[in-house]
Amino acid sequence: MTEESGIFVRELERRDGAVLEIRQLSSGDVGCVVWDAAIVLSKFLERRECADPGLFTGRSVVELGSGTGIVGIMAASLGANVTVTDLEDLQDLMKTNIENNSALLTGSCQAKVLKWGEDVLDFSPSPDYILIADCIYYEESLKPLLKTLRDLASSKTCILCCYEERTTGKNPEVERKFFELLKLDFEYEEVPIDKHDEEYRSEDIHILQIYRKK
Repeated sequence: MTEESGIFVRELERRDGAVLEIRQLSSGDVGCVVWDAAIVLSKFLERRECADPGLFTGRSVVELGSGTGIVGIMAASLGANVTVTDLEDLQDLMKTNIENNSALLTGSCQAKVLKWGEDVLDFSPSPDYILIADCIYYEESLKPLLKTLRDLASSKTCILCCYEERTTGKNPEVERKFFELLKLDFEYEEVPIDKHDEEYRSEDIHILQIYRKK
């Protein structure tokens, strides 16, 4: 990790030796930071692409709660057509990271504002993939997040949700509530840890593969 004035640059090396350079801010909201779950999900996408070349080429992808945009940018570097989304105050950071990594993108990547629970007409038709990394920590955000998933996803949309299991404070209760709400409209299974990237994995970080119930 290198540091500029008030900005930390997180480097993530791909298997081909190319390096994604993701700027994160030294102060600001939680979305300004590259979280471990985002790294794990990014490398999981790359491993899946290596196992099945062309898996993401031309696929439509929406990332929710993108923050720095690292997961979506990785997907775009694997050939996907990606929209990274977050609140208005994170748009500049996402756009900067997209621009700074543009030479590595074999798909496309754009940033848009999306507040969970609100209208998603700008994102139709339903994407092939929805990506979510470390977005399960505020109880008040769970229902809006699940509404957005219902509105965005078709029965064919693959939702990949990666989160770090936390055992302090309200975190266990928030996670329990998330799964309680998720089961109302979605089916899911956990991706075994031996399917994660060989290096970027942790027993505390889980990846779920989720589909809308038919």
